[in-house]
Amino acid sequence: MRTGAAINLQDLRRKIYKTAKSEKQKRFWGLYCHVCKPETLKQAYREAKRNNGSPGIDSISFEDIEANGVNKFIAEIEKELKTGEYSPTRTRKVEIPKGDGKVRVLKIPTIKDRVVQGALKLILEPIFEADFSGKSYGYRPGKTQHEAVVNVSRGIKRGFTKIIDVDLRAYFDNVSHGILMKKVARRVNDGKIMKLLKQILKASGKKGVPQGGVISPLLSNIYLNAIDHMFEKAIKETRRKEYEQLDYCRFADDLVIAVNGHERLQWLVDKAARRLKEELGNLKVSLNTEKTKIVNMEKGDTFGFLGFEYRLIKTHNGKRMVQIRPKKKQVQKFINEVKTHLREFRFLNVREMIKLLNPKIRGWVNYFRIGHCSKLFNFIRNWIERKVRRFQAKKQKRMGYGWKRWSKDVIYEEWGLYDDYKIRYHRMKANPIH
Repeated sequence: MRTGAAINLQDLRRKIYKTAKSEKQKRFWGLYCHVCKPETLKQAYREAKRNNGSPGIDSISFEDIEANGVNKFIAEIEKELKTGEYSPTRTRKVEIPKGDGKVRVLKIPTIKDRVVQGALKLILEPIFEADFSGKSYGYRPGKTQHEAVVNVSRGIKRGFTKIIDVDLRAYFDNVSHGILMKKVARRVNDGKIMKLLKQILKASGKKGVPQGGVISPLLSNIYLNAIDHMFEKAIKETRRKEYEQLDYCRFADDLVIAVNGHERLQWLVDKAARRLKEELGNLKVSLNTEKTKIVNMEKGDTFGFLGFEYRLIKTHNGKRMVQIRPKKKQVQKFINEVKTHLREFRFLNVREMIKLLNPKIRGWVNYFRIGHCSKLFNFIRNWIERKVRRFQAKKQKRMGYGWKRWSKDVIYEEWGLYDDYKIRYHRMKANPIH
């Protein structure tokens, strides 16, 4: 796809999206020149810096790049891309501990490679956004984890109380490059784009997409898009019956399939699980049978999705409601992070320590504040206040918590401890590509 007159990046993305939306069989060409444009590369750099990731295997940081000049850095990338000299550097592996004692391996590209991936994503994303299912929420413009969490809750309220809680075994590590490239090629007819994408994939190994790669979320959505549409089609078919029978939600590699709780529909639960397994087999992805489970919320079963635990309960007036709140391990993880922070920054004065602690509290509270967390938030707020009091008492080599010595006004207004624990409803956002 070529454009005649000069066009800015956002307008270009919007034009690509509209074309892809209206022409479902179109294969786009002439895309590579847009990836190489300074405007695209600069936007990719800004987005990479906003995420403030650590350096790759070359140890070059954002500070190093800005000391030498961002424009010079962008110009070098542009030249390498246009001359065909660009070649991705291998990724740096970082092990992140998981709650079950295992580790998640992140593969961190260099900042240079992140910029190239980001530029490629900016041009490819609007093509595939036009094809993606409305049931997919992970890392898409205008869609959030909160939207996915709330939609699952709404489905349960509508009677979808038999849940297939799906866990994919090492999904990102098992994406087949061959299958993925074929899926991309259905919409992209640009040899240079395909070559660049192949280089990016090979830099992290013979298969898989790197967790930590800028373009990886887009590629993982492309890979699972057929499964999204399979269930979306099934949902539409069940709506033709007497009542709705099925719902589905996916965020990256986290999937939830919800079936109407009527006893006569157990066959649909079995069929949905079977069809999912078959389609995953075609993609060379397998289920983690130890963690994948079928739960019946009518019988008091619970399940987790995106850090929240879902439970069907009765209110005081006898009505049913879906209770969503942080999973216990998420609460414990946060408490451990606060404890570690207080220990690691014990050499700072209380104001400096709080200044560094507040973003951790704000991030955790903002994520979980859409749930039924009033009591939990009161506990967290009081617990953190006690810890901060004890931190200051130790600094002054005093015993106790200083309940009379330091008022709440001192702690929250003078020292600046974070204090916004209000529950808020989630609001939908518009897709910025449209």
